[in-house]
Amino acid sequence: MTNTQQEVIKKRYKALIDSLGVVDTIRFIQYFSPGQSDYTQERHQWQDKTPLDEILLSMKQHQDSGINQYDEIIE
Repeated sequence: MTNTQQEVIKKRYKALIDSLGVVDTIRFIQYFSPGQSDYTQERHQWQDKTPLDEILLSMKQHQDSGINQYDEIIE
């Protein structure tokens, strides 16, 4: 039997609360909740002014640095 979307969401929230507790569940949800701005428009504002090779170099440097935006959550 398949669950409705609401049932799936409710079960996942319960799993988070059971695992993390209420406060940390709220922190987790807030961390991954979408913002109020238009990411696509903002991305184009800086990408349209930045040469592709500079963007690729920045990506490579970030990858080589070992920095992971999720480390705070995983630790």
